[in-house]
Amino acid sequence: MKYLAGFVLPFMLFASPAAAPTDAQCTDILQQALTSRNPDMRVQGVVALSLASERNSLLPLLIGMAGDKDVQVRIAVVASLADVKSRAAIEALHTLLKDTVPEVSFAAAKALWNLNDRAGEMALLSIVEGDSKTASGYITAEMRQALRLMHTPTTTFLLAVRQGIGFVPVPGLGQGIASMQALLTDPGISGRAAAVLMLGKDKDPVLLPALRDALHDKNWTVRAAAVHAMAIRDDPSVKKDLAPLLEDEKEGVRLRAAAAYLRLSAVEAYAAARRSAAKKGTRP
Repeated sequence: MKYLAGFVLPFMLFASPAAAPTDAQCTDILQQALTSRNPDMRVQGVVALSLASERNSLLPLLIGMAGDKDVQVRIAVVASLADVKSRAAIEALHTLLKDTVPEVSFAAAKALWNLNDRAGEMALLSIVEGDSKTASGYITAEMRQALRLMHTPTTTFLLAVRQGIGFVPVPGLGQGIASMQALLTDPGISGRAAAVLMLGKDKDPVLLPALRDALHDKNWTVRAAAVHAMAIRDDPSVKKDLAPLLEDEKEGVRLRAAAAYLRLSAVEAYAAARRSAAKKGTRP
């Protein structure tokens, strides 16, 4: 364990399934989370979808969650939609900008502003000028909290990671920002998990053994971070490594594994389409 010495403790939790899981099974896992009566489970499902692909037809599921009755679920939807950056996602953010709960509309405004969307800029300007319901006491408290977090090591680290993510080569793939942010802001996150996330940015194949070991760590945040790191490598060959995690006891691991599996299936399909198009002299 040259790269994670002292960080990763291998811990086998599951036996490999007899047959490889199907995309339909992964979609079902996510749908069960999104329709759960437990709002925390629905949040986990929405966060996991930031790792998935528009090519899996999962975006309609994510957009549909914008009408969830729980505020925290809708805020998670904003974060994941901002990560996808497709036209449909931006249209959904415009809808969320009109949410009756200030915390949600403010989050949508920030997301649209970050995407250089004029509507986000105008919404934030209205907040500054006080000509908006987002000037309520609740959102003011949220803004104070946001400013306080800007000075914490976790947020500083998150901003640094976001700046270093770079280009995602497969159209329709999210960068997993919501997934990463949820992990980094979890009060129970392990220092090893943060190290795994940092290593996940590097696609050097020599790091794969360390990431594979981390998938079986006894700490769930390390396993979740490893799933995230494996997903954003966009290497379909690691799907078999993620398969056992579809039965993980922790929803934060299990749901990320399902979304990651589907993401890598999309990468696989896109590569096949490119090969086919190359032979025909057309575009995929």
